[in-house]
Amino acid sequence: MIATFRRRMRKVTPFQIILTVCFTGLAAFMALPLIFILNHAFKPQNELFLFPPRFWVHNPTWHNFEILFLHASNGAVPFTRYLFNSFLVTGITLPSVIIVSTMAAYVLAKYNFHFKGLIMGLITLSLMFAPETVSIPRYLIISGLHINNTYFGHVLPALASPLAVFMLIGFISQIPNELLEAAKIDGASQLGIFMRMVLPLTVPAIATISIFTFQGMWGDVETSTLFMQSETMRTLAFYVNSLVSGLQNSVAGQNMAAAAGLLMFIPNLIIFLLFQRKVLETMVHSGIK
Repeated sequence: MIATFRRRMRKVTPFQIILTVCFTGLAAFMALPLIFILNHAFKPQNELFLFPPRFWVHNPTWHNFEILFLHASNGAVPFTRYLFNSFLVTGITLPSVIIVSTMAAYVLAKYNFHFKGLIMGLITLSLMFAPETVSIPRYLIISGLHINNTYFGHVLPALASPLAVFMLIGFISQIPNELLEAAKIDGASQLGIFMRMVLPLTVPAIATISIFTFQGMWGDVETSTLFMQSETMRTLAFYVNSLVSGLQNSVAGQNMAAAAGLLMFIPNLIIFLLFQRKVLETMVHSGIK
């Protein structure tokens, strides 16, 4: 075993060593914001305003989270209601976006029909618009359908995801047509081809859009602000945003803001860590090998 290790070390060039050291240092530097968020949430009140500021917490405490939950329990809507709404809305939206986007991308990538070029152009054009530019049309649609203060009002605006469809079209286009034709010859239905062949081969792209969709829905404030007039239908992101906005000039509330920021950040980090390898596969277009 030692001999094998020595042989491998002889094959390592100085350039590879330098490259490894540089990328390791870069990775450590990029991890600093993550470490700071974790440290900051556990800092006691006296360490939050030290000058010069400390990067590492010296006396970690759970008191920040206790104050946050106590503050939320004193409101008209309990903290658990906001948390439940966020999990429910995200849990419904995520599979819905995956199903709608993959089906749309499969049709656009593998079938020819009238106005296909127009539809592709509209999808590409929609990527140019910032979310703020479509806020009024979305509000008019949600109000016209009378789905304000409903969970469907949270989900519907996110179902049409041009980014997800655009990414999946490029990925599904790599699947050889001969493979699909062979499945048809063997008697597979269109639904069978989609479920048993297309979906498994597009798992890396699906994982990528899952991350984007989860992050977008978990941190979404616009829907709760514009479409939900009832406080019981609003999400955790809205509550945290309102809390942090109200504490901008409050010294006493900065510990609550730090704890709330960590609660919003952790789910995004977990989702990214779970699917990061699939994201890399998507970026190098390795759907078919």
